[in-house]
Amino acid sequence: MINRKVRVWDIQVAMNVTPWSEDYICITDMAKFKDSERTNYIIQNWMRIRSTIEFLSLWEQMNNTNFNSIDIDAFKSEAWSNSFSMTPKKWITSTNAIWIYSSSGRYGWTYAHKDIAFEFASWLSAEFKLFLITEFQRLKQEEIEKKELWWDLKRTLSKVNYWIHTDAVKENLIPEKVDWKKKWLIYATEADILNKALFWYTAKEWRDKNPELKWNVRDNSNATQLLCLANLEVLNAKLIGDWIDQADRLEILNQQAIKQMTLLSNNTSMKKLEWK
Repeated sequence: MINRKVRVWDIQVAMNVTPWSEDYICITDMAKFKDSERTNYIIQNWMRIRSTIEFLSLWEQMNNTNFNSIDIDAFKSEAWSNSFSMTPKKWITSTNAIWIYSSSGRYGWTYAHKDIAFEFASWLSAEFKLFLITEFQRLKQEEIEKKELWWDLKRTLSKVNYWIHTDAVKENLIPEKVDWKKKWLIYATEADILNKALFWYTAKEWRDKNPELKWNVRDNSNATQLLCLANLEVLNAKLIGDWIDQADRLEILNQQAIKQMTLLSNNTSMKKLEWK
């Protein structure tokens, strides 16, 4: 996730926002709207309301297969009684909740899923909620635009030296009149030489090792890896032109990948591109 802060009136609210994944908002910051010195007390007051408990329970039932609802009826019946109290930690421990995560202590904080945070905002103030949603949407759009720019960068970097590399393969490794299946296999083999030099795995090995990830190894690479890959494509094209055999090329490319990744990973300009 990407940590950002927005200002709603005079209150800074932290948000963990990603372009398309789940987003979390710091309700500890939001509670400062009511009382900046007693944020925990404000959150606990909200959580001990019956309608809040019902809403949180319903959300968990819809989104959390491991939700433990055994104590929910007891919570509902005790809501707002003088002896009843509810805290984020107690809720998490009792229900295996996923809508919330928090840290304890004097400077502790609580983050809630955006669905829950907006519900909390409604309880605080309708006007505060509208301003919060406006800022959230603005921030969300910024992250989407950055993600789109990131994808443009990935496409650009992956194509920078594509033709140099494929032309070298075509001119030096592909026999004349070879059928398209054999030609594809040669290109794929050379692509995997680069994959093994930089990522340690062929494309298939990487997919087998990471079944939960979408697309391929290059689509899941960061800017530093893609720049290194573009450099390796140029180097491999030269090595092919010099008739260096594949095993020796793999060793040379791997040495260069280690050297370049070490240098690029410590480069401040490259770090600014790492939005993933």
